[in-house]
Amino acid sequence: MIRCPACGTQYADDARFCTKDGSKLIAMPGAPAAGTPAPGAPYSAPTPARGTAHGRAEPPAPASPMNLVDQVLDGRYRIVRKVGEGGMSFVYLANDTATKERYAIKVLSQALSNDQNAMQRLKREASLGMRLAHPNVCHIIRMGETQDGLVYVVMPFVEGEILSDRNNRKGTLSLAEVAKFVTEIAAGLHVAHDLKIVHRDLKPENIMICKSEDGNERAVVMDFGLAKERRADAELQKLTATGIILGTPEFMSPEQLRGKPLDPRTDVYSLGLMTYEMLTGKLPFTGRTQQEMMIARLRNEPVPLRQARPELDFSEALEKVLAKSMQRAPDDRYTTAPEFAAALSMAIGGKTGEGGVLGRLFGR
Repeated sequence: MIRCPACGTQYADDARFCTKDGSKLIAMPGAPAAGTPAPGAPYSAPTPARGTAHGRAEPPAPASPMNLVDQVLDGRYRIVRKVGEGGMSFVYLANDTATKERYAIKVLSQALSNDQNAMQRLKREASLGMRLAHPNVCHIIRMGETQDGLVYVVMPFVEGEILSDRNNRKGTLSLAEVAKFVTEIAAGLHVAHDLKIVHRDLKPENIMICKSEDGNERAVVMDFGLAKERRADAELQKLTATGIILGTPEFMSPEQLRGKPLDPRTDVYSLGLMTYEMLTGKLPFTGRTQQEMMIARLRNEPVPLRQARPELDFSEALEKVLAKSMQRAPDDRYTTAPEFAAALSMAIGGKTGEGGVLGRLFGR
């Protein structure tokens, strides 16, 4: 069990925020922390489920245990060890037999591999994911099939700390960290949006904070598993018709909750919510139940940033930037993720000129 540090209300382990005051929940004494992967876990560990749009996690489909260690896939990827597993997939670290580069191999369960509709959708998403190569995106390199008929996808092996772990460990992040991470997340999203791809499930569990050999960190957007083309044909629309219930309720945009057409501004909204959480340790909408929290996003204004954490002395400029990113109507938000990142950086006091971080990331 976990509890709210502010009001003391207890929740099941799959909850993360208090529905009464929006505070981040903490583990009760003697209880293990719930929900997120351990710090330092590689990208390929399956993302923990916060819940469906109906407020409860879907039960995982049964999957038979597998051990592919020492097998070579596609005549190239030698499996080294299993690094994660979930109800629908097993994830392995693999080495390229020729180059010795490391890759993450996500092998789907037999049940999912045999699901023709799921495979249609995955193949479409894989074809999109192969076009997302960027330092701030963990993209799909290729899709293949084992001799036993199990489908797998190959991705770069990315190690680091999940953003949700960083948030939980530190409570709130510094303004400098937030500006840097938001700028880098926006850079990754910008590549996808230029290809008419919307992430649709942007959340802290889908961001990896990686450290390079020189000690510098960068944010990497992961799991474009719900990504879809904005100009979807009838077949793709049919395959993604249930997308609204697959997303994460806490970070869904109002238009996604309503099942409306989505464009890059829905990711801007989710990024705004993530930014608010990084700065305050809370979400800007509250309710007694998951449903009430969703309704609040459709009807109410977010709790002002400076009201959520008055002791942190946020600026009025920062307040306005966050408020604009979380407007209910997409037309009232920032049009692009880089536009939001630039406004945030300016409000925080970061450099946005030719030699600044934004200039390097967006080619200015």
